[in-house]
Amino acid sequence: MGKALRIAGVAFVALLLALGGAAWVSLNIFTRPGPSTEPKTIVIPRGGIEVIAATLNGAGVIGDPRLFAIGAWWTRGEGPLRAAEFQFPVNASIRDALTILREARPLQRRLTIPEGLTARQIQALLERTEGLTGAAATLAEGAALPETYAFSWGDTRDSVLRRAMTAMDQALAEAWSARAPNLPLASPREALILASIIERETGVAAERALIGGVFVNRLRRGMMLQSDPTVAYIPGQGMPLERPLTRADLDQPHPFNTYRIRGLPPGPIASPGLEALRAATRPAETEFLYFVADGSGGHAFARTLEEHNRNVARWRALGR
Repeated sequence: MGKALRIAGVAFVALLLALGGAAWVSLNIFTRPGPSTEPKTIVIPRGGIEVIAATLNGAGVIGDPRLFAIGAWWTRGEGPLRAAEFQFPVNASIRDALTILREARPLQRRLTIPEGLTARQIQALLERTEGLTGAAATLAEGAALPETYAFSWGDTRDSVLRRAMTAMDQALAEAWSARAPNLPLASPREALILASIIERETGVAAERALIGGVFVNRLRRGMMLQSDPTVAYIPGQGMPLERPLTRADLDQPHPFNTYRIRGLPPGPIASPGLEALRAATRPAETEFLYFVADGSGGHAFARTLEEHNRNVARWRALGR
């Protein structure tokens, strides 16, 4: 009886050692460095452990999909594996990969909407942005704030666009509430229209408030704005002309031709940025009534038509 117990005891110890050895080998395989020799950014698709294992194996992050699946099952109590875009470091182990898939923050991508784009151009930008899904709602002209927006792989185009629209609503409301007194603007929408014209008139930040001051002066005097970008904007197509304006363009009767109408056009011609919104609602106090390109990317400003005509003559001479 004693001998049988000793044999059983020896067998039990041998089994424990074998199990311990197997566990040690498994743990060693589980935590040893993986095959990747450089950081990898990988989009993890939906579809379960097998799909995730195949994706990581195909990208060279893990070397054995079966061991990854065993490790995922073994640690299943730590939480589900997420489908998103993650970065995996050099030589990430199976254990590292599982921790990243459960705990790491998905990578943030960024989409920049430049100032002065039309609604059509913004929607085209969204369409070609990799990582976004689905279609975006139709965007009204001037309704999205030019800014940089963070998003994760798989976010919808509509969600990013609606954030840009909300940002514009907030920015316009703030600019309108802080507006200068006695502006010749009846509503936030008129401020948005004017800001869109200012945005398209100049890319020089230091000029925006001054150009805003010129347009406000002209509005107060009942003068035509005579803004080329309003003529270049093609209603219905939502795109600026890609050629120089002609005399026929300036003579064309339509509501956006500020050489033919007094006051503001019926709608924005682009999406203005924050500085253009401020320039429309808090313009510079100036006596200038005219401006023209100066040949260096900026503009020459004038108080009188005579002075303006001299600036125009200089600009035309530079263009020869």
